[in-house]
Amino acid sequence: MARDKNLPLTETTYYVLLVLTRPLHGYAAIQEIARISQDTVKVAAGTMYGATENLLKLKWIKEVPSTDKRRRVYQITMAGQKILTLETARLRQLGALAAEFGY
Repeated sequence: MARDKNLPLTETTYYVLLVLTRPLHGYAAIQEIARISQDTVKVAAGTMYGATENLLKLKWIKEVPSTDKRRRVYQITMAGQKILTLETARLRQLGALAAEFGY
């Protein structure tokens, strides 16, 4: 099977798509990434802004309505879910291969 031309994802992109499986604004996404990575991944505000703009252009995330007019809230789209699923499968395959070699 041919690999999707968008893969592999960067670690930041993977985390952003993962946390946006539920609606979040940028700062909340930054905090959630830090939490789920046990503070091993720190995403700066500028990096998050660039990532969300890029993901919006790719149509992997979309802006969703928010009660807070000061914050833009994002959520993953079906296209983004497809990419996240493909990348997760790719990472699992790498993990299984490493296990075969005793790692």
